[in-house]
Amino acid sequence: MLKEFREFAFKGNLLEIAVGLILALFFADVITALMNGVILALIAGLFGEPNFNAIRWTVGDATLEIGTFITALVNFVVVALILFMIVKAVNRLRRSEPESDAPSEEIVLLREIRDQLARQ
Repeated sequence: MLKEFREFAFKGNLLEIAVGLILALFFADVITALMNGVILALIAGLFGEPNFNAIRWTVGDATLEIGTFITALVNFVVVALILFMIVKAVNRLRRSEPESDAPSEEIVLLREIRDQLARQ
């Protein structure tokens, strides 16, 4: 049973997922700090409050919390924009990595076959 647990716990994918989750937890702190320290401070400077939660519509006996939705939407858009910029930067770095100029083994083998056929 210990052997099975060890095989399960130390599979490559499980470790990668664990690292990703830990990074995501700390990334959430970064996003929260950005939202509270920068974005919501700008909103407070422009509109007098740090969020839109005060926006409400009363329809009969019901109160529609439109501001809560707007605040959540702004948070989502900011997080999506940050993630988009990160993914775009990583993709740009991947494309700029120099590719190996050495031909693959298949190409080398095919060239040898071609040269031998040409000699015959």
